[in-house]
Amino acid sequence: QVQVVESGGGLVQAGGSLRLSCATSGRTFSSTAMGWFRQAPGKEREPVATITSGGSTYYVNSVKGRFTISRDNAKNTVYLQMNSLNPEDTAVYYCAPAFLPLRLPPRTFASWGQGTQVTVSS
Repeated sequence: QVQVVESGGGLVQAGGSLRLSCATSGRTFSSTAMGWFRQAPGKEREPVATITSGGSTYYVNSVKGRFTISRDNAKNTVYLQMNSLNPEDTAVYYCAPAFLPLRLPPRTFASWGQGTQVTVSS
């Protein structure tokens, strides 16, 4: 089972950039699709991007062209490069195994990390 620790969030002005990191443990990382998810205040958690074990990537429409998901299997780490940030991107960002592209894990999934806060000011 993959355990995760997210980092890299912060406060940034609109138009700025951040790079999130997700350090994982577990022997199955290289064969596990991973996703980034976010939860804005008062809203449900939603998928943002997915990367498969083979490196294929998927993005929700609202972040296409601005966000890039990548992985380094040697470091057991997943990244999310976020450019051209806008206030609507403000949320707590989480990473987790991706059971299906751009889908939340099952409701029974209980291994969420603490997340990392991203705040974009206008």
